[in-house]
Amino acid sequence: MTVNKGLSSLVGNQPNFSNQALENAVDTLKVGWVIKSSQVDTAIQDNTVLTTSQKNDLKDDINNIAHINLGRVLGDLVRHSASIIDATIVPVPADETQTETFLGILQNVQTVQGLIPELYGVTASAKSRSVNDHLGTLNNIFTKSEDASAPVFTSFLESINFIVTANLATETALETAYDNLKNFINGVVGDSTDFQQTLDTFATAVATAHTNLNNALAAEPYLTHKNNLIAQREKINVQVALENSNLTGLADYIETLSNNISYSALAEDEILRQLMSTVAQDTNWQNYFTNYENEKENLNPIYAIDTDSDKSSVIDQVLADSGLPDVTDATDLIAVASKAQRDTRIDTANYDRYTVEQQITKSCEQLGITTANRTITALSGTLLRNMNQHDRDEIARRLDLNESANTLS
Repeated sequence: MTVNKGLSSLVGNQPNFSNQALENAVDTLKVGWVIKSSQVDTAIQDNTVLTTSQKNDLKDDINNIAHINLGRVLGDLVRHSASIIDATIVPVPADETQTETFLGILQNVQTVQGLIPELYGVTASAKSRSVNDHLGTLNNIFTKSEDASAPVFTSFLESINFIVTANLATETALETAYDNLKNFINGVVGDSTDFQQTLDTFATAVATAHTNLNNALAAEPYLTHKNNLIAQREKINVQVALENSNLTGLADYIETLSNNISYSALAEDEILRQLMSTVAQDTNWQNYFTNYENEKENLNPIYAIDTDSDKSSVIDQVLADSGLPDVTDATDLIAVASKAQRDTRIDTANYDRYTVEQQITKSCEQLGITTANRTITALSGTLLRNMNQHDRDEIARRLDLNESANTLS
């Protein structure tokens, strides 16, 4: 139910969603060389003189030690989140206009949260399709932790601060190399000529400084923090890759899930079901349509149980509702023989030619019950127990069939 209080005050106003919370969190990491690295990343991104090819080449050249080049990591993260807000993360053909919106993305993500449990019987998170699997970067996933470990950004900042506080000469040299590259990029003008060689020189200087700092972190107490930079960067990259994969194909994924529900609903129609089983080329769908009627017959609400611990009581209840056990007195030979003739395991052809005692004996023989040197009363008792247990086993089997037919697989 929607909360109405305050709703009218929202009319005419927009939520103005943004990735500002993520940007603020990213800004806390900009310490020491990371500030300079981020400035270079921004300078490359905003430059209007360098071609796209030149920018990409430059980014590749200075990304030789990716866990040191954190400006690129953080810049890509912010740009990724911005593409979700403006919905440009959803691809469209080159000749078509962008029509997706952030609201549409939110609605699609919500749709998936309901479709997956319906089709798979598990939560969306079990399929890596939770809200945070689509929008975690915007939901401050890197500033929070679901276990005792430190959040990604907290751990990142700890290692960055440790390295900066150490006042390593290689870290200082890297800052200088970043400044030189940034200043050159910002100084490039439209009528500049033959600047590529100089650009390459500054880029090489940054790449060399990356290597030097990385080498300086090769031993403790720095190695632990170097490894942490690698680990936290990987977590960011994995999250961004997951969101990209989920969001770029979200509409198609929803269509597939929705179609599956529609096809299964059409299977209620016997003629359509036969048609679909004929034209379907996928083996799983063929089996679903072909077995549909049998599985449907196995569904019965009286056999629905919550847990295995309830199974025995359900069996007792179903037996009672069915009027079973219908024979309890083993000395009533006529009643026992009559029950034997209703047992589907026993071939009772021509039983009317036999006496009651003979019917009981022959029934025992068919069920593998030893008859030698036993009185008819003993045989009757064993036979009755066998048949009553069979009634119980049959109810248990139907319970299992109902559960199987009602289990998503």
